[in-house]
Formats: sequence, structure tokens, C-alpha cells
Amino acid sequence: MPIINGAEIITTLLERQGVTIVPGIPGGANLPLYDALAKSALRHVLCRHEQGAAFVAQGLARVTGVPGVCLATSGPGATNLVTGIADASMDSIPLVCLTGQVPRAMIGTDAFQEVDMAGVCAPVCKKAWRVESAAELLTVIPEAFSLAASGRPGPVVVDVPRDVQTEIVNVKKWPEPGRPDKAPEACPGDIEKAARIINRAKRPILYIGGGAARSGACGHLLRIMEKAGIPAVQSLMGLGTVPANHPLCLGMLGMHASPWANLALHECDALIAVGARFDDRATGKVAAFCPDASVVHIDIDPGQIHKIKTAHVGINADAASALSDLEPFLEKKTRVSWMARICALRRLHAAPEARPGSPRSIIRTAAALAGEDAIIVTDVGQNQMWTARHYPFTRPGRFLTSGGLGTMGFGLPTAIGAALAEPKTPVTLFCGDGGLLMNIQEMATAAESRANVTVILFDNAGLGLVRQQQDLFMGGRRFATDYRAKVDFPAVARGFGWRVFDLQKGGDPAEVLARAMGLRGPCLVRVPVDASAAVYPMVPPGEANTRMIGATLPVPEMRRAAAAAV
Repeated sequence: MPIINGAEIITTLLERQGVTIVPGIPGGANLPLYDALAKSALRHVLCRHEQGAAFVAQGLARVTGVPGVCLATSGPGATNLVTGIADASMDSIPLVCLTGQVPRAMIGTDAFQEVDMAGVCAPVCKKAWRVESAAELLTVIPEAFSLAASGRPGPVVVDVPRDVQTEIVNVKKWPEPGRPDKAPEACPGDIEKAARIINRAKRPILYIGGGAARSGACGHLLRIMEKAGIPAVQSLMGLGTVPANHPLCLGMLGMHASPWANLALHECDALIAVGARFDDRATGKVAAFCPDASVVHIDIDPGQIHKIKTAHVGINADAASALSDLEPFLEKKTRVSWMARICALRRLHAAPEARPGSPRSIIRTAAALAGEDAIIVTDVGQNQMWTARHYPFTRPGRFLTSGGLGTMGFGLPTAIGAALAEPKTPVTLFCGDGGLLMNIQEMATAAESRANVTVILFDNAGLGLVRQQQDLFMGGRRFATDYRAKVDFPAVARGFGWRVFDLQKGGDPAEVLARAMGLRGPCLVRVPVDASAAVYPMVPPGEANTRMIGATLPVPEMRRAAAAAV
């Protein structure tokens, strides 16, 4: 039986768990772990900031569906992970975060780089452990992986004092790797009640969230949509669950939705929410969201059912399993009049042709070049909403974005993680200059790891979406949203060893994008964007989704409607 230290127990358990890539940064409190890491089969990715490491781990987890792992030392190293942990919690991403801690005897003495990481992270993770002995690692590590992946997935934190990492243990038997717990099964009576609501509905709509994609429910959803004639809207996290070109796909709902999606939801008489949590950016004013609809809510997390919108039938179960149970009870229908109404809404609110060189045109061109297998990542802001509205997603799990927390700086490190997870798959990141600046140091990580990432940078020299809200809701008073120091992003990228294309210098965008996306390794394409460019439609904060600026409210009335909403 092996006689090894705590750090070697950790690396062995990670290997047994099937982990192959571990991003992180070393420091004094996790040096023993790094010493063991150097002797293991694990590939370490040296990030330039611990927040970057958390998002690289998220990229790995979002693409593979299994928990990602990241490492940090104690104190500031550990606390730098917190934003990435909170982001993973909001978006249900499984992470196992391993942090170093000061030796056990020094805990509570305000030692150098001491922070109560378990206490700090408790509100933003599923569980946080502080390990008290090396032997305890044999239980805690498998449990951490199991908990991160069970039920509604999410992050966990394991804080390991330095002397626990060096403590010697005689390992008599290795524990089994941690696996997800069995998901709850739907109550048959609830399935039958849901079927009755759907069968008698004249204007039903499916509302599909990220949980549906993670459960592998796409095939079930498409069969139900086509059998029962039910159109579907998708949340930001659910995009790709139903192909954008499917005739029953209405696109995204919410603040920056497809106008016809929001308007159809207002008229629906049955709403079937699958793996969605009724986020405020999706529902707008909750009292005015689907006001005449009977609600069926399917979710693996019982805490989400009835939390925001009271369900007539709440089904606590895995989405794929529940839909499989539901499908035989649904009647075959075409719902001709409902689809005719939706087609009329589509025609009435159809968007004009995209101007060449505009963000929408660039996104559509990139989509044609990338292909269906590509992984698409965004940062947060206008770039995110343009992509969500206009990229024709056709597969689940190919769109990575920060939905619940809306973290600027998410894009670049997450794209690196995605590229490491699938090295042969092209990864395209749509990013704004504000978001790129927040984790720009990870350009070094991308260059060092030869990550196959193409960054399409929409550069408007400011915080575009915040600036847009100032224009609409703050009387046009712009403050702290225009960058006076203009960053030469092509020069910065070259300094990190990236290849660069700049549309500021002219050239056909399609040809430039084709050249850039055909390269291996990290590449930047800068797209200059006018500071006045905006994302429409937009629902004013606190308003009903039917009150969309730029759709139901004509452009000349934008400022007046916005002022009234404040």
C-alpha cells in the first residue's frame, strides 16, 4: 500500500477521477500540491490570474459536462477565484476549486495570506470544506466531485492547509471516484396533469433553459414540439437546444429578445418551462409575464419551482427523463391558427437587412465560416446580446456565455478552456473591448498553450451596453463609459505573440474572417464599432416584455418611453 503525502493523494484522486487538465497558479500555501503535480500525469495550465484559472476550468466544464478543476494558493490567490465560483453557481457549472491554506496551527492568527475561504465561499457554492487531515482527503475529494455534478450542478471548494498537503498517510484502499447522484424521477400523477394542460391548450409555448441542454433533452423536446405543434422560446443559456432554423423555434425571450417571442409569450395560454429558472432578464415584469398561461415547470432543482412564477404543475425531475415520460400522453396536433398568429408577428417585426461590416453582419459571416461544430463564446455586454440574437445556433452545448452573473472578463479565459477541452474544434470568441481588458493577461496563457481561439473584438472604445442605458434611462448623460485612453489592441495582441487582423485598415470582412478563422492558435480580429451602435429591441428595467424599445415602441419614442420607465 502506498505511503504518500496529502498532496500526492490529491493528484492521484484527480487522475482517478478522469481529470486531465488543471489550470491554476502556485503560491506558498499550495507549493506541496504543485510539487506533487509536477510528478503526476496531469497537464497544468499556468494562468496569469486566478480568476482566469476559474474561467478556464469553466470552459473545460461547460464543454465536457464534467467538473472542471482549478488551483489557487491561500489569501488573495484563493479570493481571486470567488467571482468565477459565483459565476459557476449562477449558471449551474460543476467546478472543484482546490485552494491552499496556512498550516492548521496558524489558522485564526491572522497569518500571512490567511483567509477563511470556506466562510467566504459558502454563499456562492454548493459546499466548502476545510480539510483537517490528509486521510480526510480520501473522503472529501470524491464527495466534492459527486456533489458538484449532482442535481443542479455547481461549484464546490476544498481548502487544504499546507501541513495537510505534507502529512504522510498509509493509503490502504483508494476510494471509488465521485459520481453524480441519481436524479429524481417525475411523479406519474404530475406528468398526467401536465399532459392535460398541454392537450387542452390552444396557444402553448415551451420555455427552454440551460438545464434542458445539460440533461440531453434535445431529442425529446424536438419530438414533443413536432408531435404536439408547440413552438419554443429559449433563454440565453438554452440557445442551441432547438436549432435556430427550426420552424417552431422562436428564438430568445427577454430583455433583448426576438420581438415575436416576447409577444407570443404574452398571448400563450400554456407555458411549459423546462430547465429554466424564470430569471428577471427573461421574464421582465413578472406579474405581466404570460399573464393568462397555465404553467408547467420541470426542473431538477426543487428550490426553483414556485420560486418566481407559481406553477400549476411543478415537476422535480431530470428534464430528459420527465419529457420522455410526458411524450406518450401528448396528443398529435398542428395548431394551425396559433402558428399563423406567430408567423404574422414574425413578419410584422422582421429585422431589416444587416449593414455590411456591422456586428450583426460580422456575426452571421463568422457563423457561416465556423460551421455547426464550432464552439462560440461571448464576453458580457453588447457583444453578448448581438451574438445571442443573431448567431444561428443549431446544437446544444456549443454556446458558452455568462448568463446569471453577467461577468465581464469571462470570455477569453473560458474560450481558452473550451479550446483545451476540444483542441481540434474551432473556438470563436465575440468580445467587447471592456470585457477583454478585464482578463487581457490571459492572452499570454492562450499563446503559451497554443489555444485554438479566434477573438472577434467589437471595439467601441467604451462600455457599450452601460453607455446605451445611460442614453436611454439617464437622460443621455454619459459618465465613466467612454475610454479616453484608446488601447491599440492589435499591438497588445502582437506583444503576447498572437496573429492579428484589423478591419480598421479596410479589406473585405468575409475574406479577413476566413483567413483568421482558418489559422491554428490564438488570433485577434479587431472590428471597429461606432459608439452609437446599440442593441435593440430592449425592454426597460422593470417593464413588461411587451414594452420593447425599438420593437413595440417606435424609435422616435425611445427616449420618452425610457424616461417614463425610470
